[in-house]
This record gives sequence, structure tokens and C-alpha cells, in this order.
Amino acid sequence: MNWIVLALVAFVLLILLPAAIKVVYQYEAGVVFRLGRLERTRGPGIRFIIPFLDRMRKIDTRVVTMDVPSQEAITRDNVTLKVNAVVYFRVMHPEAAVVEVYDYRMATYQIAQTTLRSVLGQSELDELLAHREKLNLTLQQIIDEQTEPWGIKVSVVEIKDVELPSTMQRAMAAQAEAERERRAKIIHAEGELQASVKLAEAGKIIGAEPTTLQLRYLQTLTEIATEKTNTLIFPLPLDLLSAFMGNRRVGGGGGQST
Repeated sequence: MNWIVLALVAFVLLILLPAAIKVVYQYEAGVVFRLGRLERTRGPGIRFIIPFLDRMRKIDTRVVTMDVPSQEAITRDNVTLKVNAVVYFRVMHPEAAVVEVYDYRMATYQIAQTTLRSVLGQSELDELLAHREKLNLTLQQIIDEQTEPWGIKVSVVEIKDVELPSTMQRAMAAQAEAERERRAKIIHAEGELQASVKLAEAGKIIGAEPTTLQLRYLQTLTEIATEKTNTLIFPLPLDLLSAFMGNRRVGGGGGQST
């Protein structure tokens, strides 16, 4: 008789122990319900619950990476485009994630989709391309505010790719090319202006000192003479010979007077 009782007890324990012992991992939180009512949340480790009375639901508290597929939207300046994004969030309050929403992952996914289309509809194309960080912050704040009652903390929202129509891509390429040509012309004009100012200053100096012009002429002849040519013909200005001609006239006049 005792053997039968012990066998029955052992049989009952084999059935009840698996239902009574729960292992909660470090990255999980165990939300315990007793007879349908929220009891408490158990941390990581080996946890015991009352079989058939308690029920534990484990919630992953790690950061979840959710990819939001391409969403077609129309910007405020009437440009149709497709944008996809990625959302990083985690469960901060497991009780709210279980009690307040049926499926917190799906709910966060739907909120991210609708918010992405809404924010893009209120922004212009130039703002989306040039100030993407600002839009990311706006998306993060809006989604986090809406998921906060569910115990969800949205940490980062990043817009990944912006797909523009082919006609808009060609127009933007033409605009970029025109902008580069405009900058090149401005730089060239500024260089011409600076060169003209320096040439004007040099002309004033040379005009004030005729000897400077003669030295510049001789320097130019020296540079030309370095070229590999057989014959070199160049004009000789009379101003350059005036000094020698003046010496001859002075010498000839002195001879007649003696």
C-alpha cells in the first residue's frame, strides 16, 4: 500500500513539477497571472508558480530592430516618393506590454508605418534630403509618445532609403550641374577681377619707372632665348637705345668744340 502511495505521489510530482518550475533568462521578464489577474513580474532565474492557478508569460526585454518597408507618400510640395525606415525599441514595462495591447510588436509596426507617411506628407523634398536628422528625431518623438502607454520605449528611428521618380532624378541632376557651372563661373570671374587689380597696380609702377619696363623687356627676351630655335627676331625699342645714342651725341659734340 505504501508503495502505491509513493508511486502516486511521484507520478503527481512528475506532472506538477514541469508546470511549477519556470526558467526566466537574463533578457526576459516573466509576467505572472493568477486566476486571470495580474500577480507580479518575476526576474531572471528559476521561478516557481502554482500549477493550474498561475500562468507566466515571458517578455523579451532586448532591443528590437524593426524594418519598416517602403511607404509611398506625397510630400508637401507634391512629390511622390517611396521611403523605408528602421525602428529600434524595447519593452520597458512588461506588465503594460502584456495587459494594455494585444501584440505590441504589430502595434508598434503599424504606428511606425502611419507616422512615417504622415510626417513625410508635412515635409518638403528639400527638407527630407538635407535635414534627415531632424525628420528622424520627429518620427522618434511621435512614435515613442504613442507607444508609451504600452510600456514601449522607442530609442531610434532612421530613414534609410529615399526612392525618387526617374523624372525627378533627372531634374535634380540638371539642377546640380547648373549649380556647379554657376560656381565655376563665379570663381573664374573672381580670378579675373583679382588679376585685373594686380595688373593695374603693376601698370602704375611700370608707368612711374620707365627703367622697370626695359628690365621687363630684357627678362622676356631671356625667357624666349631659352627656346630651341635657330633664328630669333625681335623688335628693339628705341627707348632701349636712347641711352647709347645720347652718349654718342655727347661725345661727338665735345670733339667739334675742341
